[in-house]
Amino acid sequence: MQATQSLAAMAGTITLGGDLTVNRMGFGAMRITGEGIWGPPRDRAECIRVLKRCLDLGINFIDTADSYGPNISEELIAEALYPYPDGLVIATKGGLLRTGPNQWPVDASPKHLDEALKGSLKRLKLDRIDLYQLHRFDPKVPTDETLGFLKEKQQQGYIRHLGLSEVNVEQIQTAQQYFDVVSVQNMYNIGHQKWNDVLAYCEQNNIAFIPWYPLASGNLKAEQAVKAVVDRHRKGNSNATEYQIALAWLLAASRVMLPIPGTSSVKHLEENTAATEITLTPEDMADMPLPYK
Repeated sequence: MQATQSLAAMAGTITLGGDLTVNRMGFGAMRITGEGIWGPPRDRAECIRVLKRCLDLGINFIDTADSYGPNISEELIAEALYPYPDGLVIATKGGLLRTGPNQWPVDASPKHLDEALKGSLKRLKLDRIDLYQLHRFDPKVPTDETLGFLKEKQQQGYIRHLGLSEVNVEQIQTAQQYFDVVSVQNMYNIGHQKWNDVLAYCEQNNIAFIPWYPLASGNLKAEQAVKAVVDRHRKGNSNATEYQIALAWLLAASRVMLPIPGTSSVKHLEENTAATEITLTPEDMADMPLPYK
């Protein structure tokens, strides 16, 4: 195995907005909270260890949101990692309310986004968010109000770069009339390729594509394809897991892909990051075809 410091770097790098270069294996900090992404985690000390271990593994992109907990994820990140090392990019999101476990009402009004942004800055102990992402467009709020607010906060220096989540190409193009969109975070995996057109658009416009939910759960054909590849690698004396193969596929799928697998376990974090060591063969890729290629 490679030195752990280089594991995340083995995925290669991607540059956000022309000036933030990060390794293409990141960390999603949603799972360092309680059940239903609500309240504190069951093992707080382990979650702190997870965050610290991210740095050891070369992970320098951590994705969170004020709604994770709510607030818990951001607070733990600051507790574990502040003062932040040079080169660490912490991305957060705003635009969702929390009314209980697994409940996520949308609110992208300027009033709520202003509260969310101020809260994130305070919890993360930052003067500026490197990447602030709109969690959802809100059908109840005029688009120009939401996007205009984000543009204003960027101009005021509270936000370095802006991204979007769960959007289609038309919504990206609308947002680009207000600011440069440097990232898109949509649900994506080998069994859920609804957003292939968005991924293609991101490639064409050098926008980072941040897939969430990387395992092809619920799609039997995709699950069988991943299992076939796992079996092949294990015959070659590899201990590859289905989750690692799914992550390796994401990395192979596109140069703009920036996976952010999340966990509350150091062991699982190390396993996830070790997916960068897996090289998929032409036979593997025949079983798991690349999107729209």
